[in-house]
Amino acid sequence: MRVLLGVLACSLTVLSVHGLYSAGDDVVELNPSNFNREVLQSDSLWLVEFYAPWCGHCKSLAPEWKKAATALKGIVKVGAVDADQHNSIGGQYGVRGFPTIKIFGANKNKPEDYQGGRASQAIVDAALNALRSLVKDRLGGKTGGSDYSKQSGGGAGNKKDVVELTDDNFDRTVLDSDDIWLVEFFAPWCGHCKNLEPEWTAAATEVKEQTKGKVNLGAVDATVHQGLASRYGIRGFPTIKIFRKGEEPVDFQGGRTRSDIVASALELFSDNISPPELQEIVSADVLKKTCEDYQLCMIAVLPHILDTGASGRNSYMEVMKTMAEKYKKKMWGWLWTEAGAQMELEASLGIGGFGYPAMAAINARKMKFALLKGSFSETGIHEFLRELSVGRGSTATVGGGALPKINTVEPWDGKDGVLPMEDDIDLSDVDLDDLEKDEL
Repeated sequence: MRVLLGVLACSLTVLSVHGLYSAGDDVVELNPSNFNREVLQSDSLWLVEFYAPWCGHCKSLAPEWKKAATALKGIVKVGAVDADQHNSIGGQYGVRGFPTIKIFGANKNKPEDYQGGRASQAIVDAALNALRSLVKDRLGGKTGGSDYSKQSGGGAGNKKDVVELTDDNFDRTVLDSDDIWLVEFFAPWCGHCKNLEPEWTAAATEVKEQTKGKVNLGAVDATVHQGLASRYGIRGFPTIKIFRKGEEPVDFQGGRTRSDIVASALELFSDNISPPELQEIVSADVLKKTCEDYQLCMIAVLPHILDTGASGRNSYMEVMKTMAEKYKKKMWGWLWTEAGAQMELEASLGIGGFGYPAMAAINARKMKFALLKGSFSETGIHEFLRELSVGRGSTATVGGGALPKINTVEPWDGKDGVLPMEDDIDLSDVDLDDLEKDEL
């Protein structure tokens, strides 16, 4: 599916097939497997760019970012995250547009937004200013670098962030929770458990902060709470299981270092994020913000409420919500409007006032779009994506080369439509035979 989506985006001339940086650059390429180790556990100051390969502004920034990295080599670390591919990292730092640059200084878990210019000199100046501030804080006795000790010296964290689970509180705390839980079953005499404890504690603190409590780490003393150990078939120590509401627990297959645990937890968090909201286009701001903030806009034009009623419209919207859930990891916005409500939008997409429901995938940065030709269904929309992925889907330029004028309309109230009331018309004195044909 990842390959399909990538090729689809290429069909819309959105994405490049390669990242913007290579191993030969002084820019450190960051990803979920090395981000915690390189950045969060480092005492160095980091400037990190979150980018997407298809982003025009990111392409313009790349040569300046490389120059800055070379100039700052050995002084300040300069990195880059392909947030289109590694959206779990971008998501945890609230990245919504590209490029986004953040400065990871004294408190690595609360980076600052970079607000300076995009030329290499401006980037270098900002980095040196941030470095001076960091050194000044350290001279004043403030802690710099990572909040935790290095992996080789054992993890650090707040032991209270590892929730102690028992036979009495397990169901209420874990099984009834909407959050994700990583639970370690341990024995106090177990050597491997003792080795894991500092890593587990450090990871618990970091994961709690970065997911705002949506992913939690707990621990069960299986020698005391044997009922739980028996229920989940624990045979060796330590055993780690992943619990998600309404699902059977699964074994944790990741590494046992803090960085490995955190990376796995953040990936689980990304999988569990809510899908983007399906919004009605009721103003120009809704269309502009969604299409500018997201890589693609998926826009549906649904039949008039008098043609489908509330139940029919809701069925179409459920299809869209299902697809938004399916592709929630992608930076796509999902919008809809009623047929006839936004005629200039329909005209710019070549919908032409017929064939409802209709759907278009729009890249607002390139002002390119592709139309759904098949059925408006989960299968039809998936086929739409597949056709594009193999190069059989056609794309066109948005009419006028810009987002069209949008009417401000009242949002749908969720009810069936009602025909407008009109005064009674008396046709008793009208001779229909006298009307010209073009009047009928």
